[in-house]
Amino acid sequence: MIPIRAHAILDYVVGVLLILAPFALGFANGGAAMYVPVLLGAALLIYSALTRYPLSLLKAIPLGIHLGLDLFIGIILALSPWFFSFFELVWWPHVVVGVTAIVVVLLTDRKPVRDEPK
Repeated sequence: MIPIRAHAILDYVVGVLLILAPFALGFANGGAAMYVPVLLGAALLIYSALTRYPLSLLKAIPLGIHLGLDLFIGIILALSPWFFSFFELVWWPHVVVGVTAIVVVLLTDRKPVRDEPK
């Protein structure tokens, strides 16, 4: 199981990496291949800062909703190369990160941290 604190750290790291990936991996072409991870990474950073878990700023969103959003982002990211028809340009980073996000959701420990509100 992945502790909630580790999940929180992963959220911020993955959010930044999603934003930077198109530029670092050479698919910052102004199309869907670029915008999907950038927008999903920004969304991940925003709702992570609002989640009731360690390292967040406002602790407004319940963990269950956060994990549902993570699952949604993982599915959208993994399917985006075919859904938005850019699979001939690039597909592997979207699929790898998307599937990893789904696995992380499934492995995250949902027990609240003692010092965190429920």
